[in-house]
Amino acid sequence: MIISVKHLAVAYGERQILRDINFEVHRGEVLVIIGRSGCGKSTLLKHMIGLFRPQQGEAWIEGENIVSAEGDARTQLLRHFGVVFQSGALFGSLTVAENVGLPLGEFTNLPEAARNYVALSLLKVVGLAEAAHRMPAELSGGMQKRAAIARAMALDPHILFLDEPSAGLDPVTSAGLDALIQELSRYFGITFVIVTHELYSINAIADRVIMLDEQTRSIIAEGSPAELRRQTDNPAIRRFFNREPLPGQTIQPSR
Repeated sequence: MIISVKHLAVAYGERQILRDINFEVHRGEVLVIIGRSGCGKSTLLKHMIGLFRPQQGEAWIEGENIVSAEGDARTQLLRHFGVVFQSGALFGSLTVAENVGLPLGEFTNLPEAARNYVALSLLKVVGLAEAAHRMPAELSGGMQKRAAIARAMALDPHILFLDEPSAGLDPVTSAGLDALIQELSRYFGITFVIVTHELYSINAIADRVIMLDEQTRSIIAEGSPAELRRQTDNPAIRRFFNREPLPGQTIQPSR
């Protein structure tokens, strides 16, 4: 076990978003968080990485509670994982290589030549060696996502958190990103926690899935994609995996 979420609850004012969330992530696995829009997937991820403080509960990463960690202990804990947000969040005024090397300049004492070497090596890993000296605006959406993953790997983290990595990508580019995630998991042993609602990606990359529900504000299913697809007795799970509309959302022909 590399991550443990215990009795996590999230509220914005009086509005409860999540309550009593409990699950673990095993070292080296690809865990995917799924659910309908507005169920709290990205909110859960942001609380797992310590971006926001929960209403109650804990999020443990490699034996340390990120909710209570402070000072140098928190700084060290943050180095254990990398994060890629939906937008990619590359700095437009820096080259791709400079973006990737940025965490090394902030958190290490490596000389510039060493930082450049690491950045170029990571760009090669994600298939962007030829784009090192280009600006982010010159890259396609898929290339920007790959560059963001390379930057998230700069400090050699054990865990990568990805928020909607395939958002806005065409099916071919999305499939390429799925393949990259699988390769990084297989060859580097990186643990992934991924938020997505893309069914193809879920089936392609997930070792295990947890499904959030906006009505109960909790986890309603956990297991492999195949196991969840077989849970046809739960309407919410069935609708998600079969892409079925809610009752009343289809047009009824007049008679």
